[in-house]
Amino acid sequence: MNSKAIVFFGRSGCGKGTQAKLLAGVLKSQGKEVIYIETGSKFRELSSQDTLLGRNVAEIIKNGLLIPVFLPIWIWTQIITDNFSGTQDMILDGVCRRKEEAVALDSTFDFYKIEKPSIILMNVSKEWSYSRMMERKRSDDTDEKIKNRLEWYERDVLPSIEYFHAKIGYNFVEINGEQTVENVHKDIIKALNL
Repeated sequence: MNSKAIVFFGRSGCGKGTQAKLLAGVLKSQGKEVIYIETGSKFRELSSQDTLLGRNVAEIIKNGLLIPVFLPIWIWTQIITDNFSGTQDMILDGVCRRKEEAVALDSTFDFYKIEKPSIILMNVSKEWSYSRMMERKRSDDTDEKIKNRLEWYERDVLPSIEYFHAKIGYNFVEINGEQTVENVHKDIIKALNL
C-alpha cells in the first residue's frame, strides 16, 4: 500500500493548519487524493449545533477547557473509516493531544497497513506561539485560554510526541516553525522527499 499518513504537531498558533493545507495542495498536484483531518474545525462546527453534544462542546470551548479524549478519537476514526479506501494520503492536524489518542492513532495506522507514517513537529517557542495567537484575534484566543493551551501542550501533547518519537517505523521530522510560511513549507517538502 502506497498511502502516506502525515501527522502535524506543534504549539497552538505555529501554523500547522496552513502547512497541512499547503502540503495537501502539493500531494493533489501529484495526482493523489487526500483526506484532510482537522479536529479543531470539527469541534467548532459541533459547538454550533443545538444538541446535547453541541452544547457540551460549546461549553468546553467557551470555558477554554480540554475536550474529553473520546471525542477527537471518535471524530477522526469516523472520518477515516467512512472515507479511507487504501489509496488516499492522509494529513492529520490537531489530533493526538493526549497519549491515549496517539496509541489509538498508531493502532489505526497498523490496522490500515500504512507504512512509515510521518510525524511533522513544527518547533516554536512559547513566546512565539503566544504572540501569533494574540495576533490572529480568534474569539477563543484570550490571554487565559492561550495560556491554558500552552500548558496543555507541555502536559498533554508532549507525551504524544514522545510516544511517536520512540516508535520504530515512523518518519519523525522536526522543523523550525519560526520561519516564513514559504521556508517552513520548503523544509517540510524536503523532509518528506516530495
